Amino acid sequence: MLKSRGVSRILLKRGSSPAWTRSEGKSKSGGLNEKGRKSYEAENPGSDLKAPQPEGGARKKSFCARMRGMRKRQKPSNNTGDDRLSKSLRKWKC
Repeated sequence: MLKSRGVSRILLKRGSSPAWTRSEGKSKSGGLNEKGRKSYEAENPGSDLKAPQPEGGARKKSFCARMRGMRKRQKPSNNTGDDRLSKSLRKWKC
C-alpha cells in the first residue's frame, strides 16, 4: 500500500521525504542536482533521468520546444525570471 504511493517504508520511519522533493535535491539554478536525480530514480525504478544538455543535440532541441510551449501558457504575473521554468530554460540555454 505504501509503495503504490511512491513512498518507501524506510523514508516514513525516518520521517523524511525523498531528496528530489526537498531543496537539498534541487539545484539553485533550476532542475535537480545529482543527489535529486539519484533519489528520484530510487523511488521510481526504471526511470533514467539525465543532467541538462546545454551544448546541443536532439534532447536539447526537444526540451526547448516543449518548454517554449509552456512559457506561452504561463501567466505574465508568474513569469518573474526566478520561477522554476525560467531557471530550467536558462540552464539548458534555450
